[in-house]
Amino acid sequence: MALLHSSSQFSTVRWTRSSHRISATPRSRFCNNGKYRRELEAAVDVVQRACRLCVDVKSSLLRADGQVLEKNDQTPVTVADFGVQALVSLELGTLFPSIPLVAEEDSTFLRANNLAHSVLTVVTEKSSSQNELTQDDVLEAIDRGANVGFAFGSKPATYWVLDPIDGTRGFLRGNDVLYVVGLALVVEGEIVLGVMGCPNWHVDLSEESNSDDLERGGVWSRSGAIMIAQAGYGTWTRRLSDMQSPSKMFHNWTRCFVDEYRLVHEARFCMPDSQTWESLPPSTSLQATTNADHVGNGQILLLRACCGSLCKYFMVASGRASVFILRKKSQTIVKTWDHAVGMICVHEAGGKVTDWKGSDIDLAADQAGRRILSPSDGILVTNGHLHDLIIEMTASTSSII
Repeated sequence: MALLHSSSQFSTVRWTRSSHRISATPRSRFCNNGKYRRELEAAVDVVQRACRLCVDVKSSLLRADGQVLEKNDQTPVTVADFGVQALVSLELGTLFPSIPLVAEEDSTFLRANNLAHSVLTVVTEKSSSQNELTQDDVLEAIDRGANVGFAFGSKPATYWVLDPIDGTRGFLRGNDVLYVVGLALVVEGEIVLGVMGCPNWHVDLSEESNSDDLERGGVWSRSGAIMIAQAGYGTWTRRLSDMQSPSKMFHNWTRCFVDEYRLVHEARFCMPDSQTWESLPPSTSLQATTNADHVGNGQILLLRACCGSLCKYFMVASGRASVFILRKKSQTIVKTWDHAVGMICVHEAGGKVTDWKGSDIDLAADQAGRRILSPSDGILVTNGHLHDLIIEMTASTSSII
């Protein structure tokens, strides 16, 4: 891929534990031997379009009624969710018709409430199709992601995994709350590439920023960010607002690395909004504070800056958080699209993702649909340095929490 021909177009950013500052290391070059070149280009393009769709829908949401929908499970969902899924399904289905899509939504709600036209409107504005789209096109595209009438079986499979909007509650809550469009490609059971777009991500390209700036929001500007990862080639990010020209799609990316913290009490943790610190194993020995200016002895910094799981993966992969812990309760269903793209982004940035026992996450646990994961007790995402320490804490305390 032309990602990139000139090494001067990339800067590499790494956290340095001793100074807690961001420092630029020698400029690097993203080299690609051509494998999955078309797939990565298509994924970046469609996630970019999807993020613009989200921004447009959210702008209209603030001015008009009728755009906020609610599914039977009481999870808020908007025209943007269905619009992103339809858009991604249409674009990828045209380019890679033999590769199925695993995604969150189906068209049942839209059909029952006669809302397909609203979704068709936003999809048409962002679609690259030269043909006029119809409501049936949109509904069928959405159902393609729901695997209607399709089963994978037990053999390793190749498929896309999409979360149209991870953090929908954040999407509805306000302009400052993070949400993510996430897309990954699984080939024969292995995640080979991933793209995450976060329209509200606070981006700073200055080398003068320090960790306190990051934790408080500081100088970060709301230009949004897009993150890509490919197996063996690292994790990279750049401003979403800079990606307006297709000819410059792969210019000026910055290499991402996890942070360098090696002591648990120094680490920065994030967790689902639905869970409390007291429900997690490290709470038996460490208290948590959300005040970055006053982290006392025996305390860790708990970051609550985002909704959904994928933006927490985004935080760890970019070095802004050290650990993300998800506790799986007995009634909790862990969905593939909430984790797949985040897993490769963290891994390629130098981090580690396992279940609470340290075992790899089995993407084929749900043999029929590849829609559900079955991690033991939960999912642990770290910078790698802290992984074994937290596994030990988890093993010794999870039974009594």
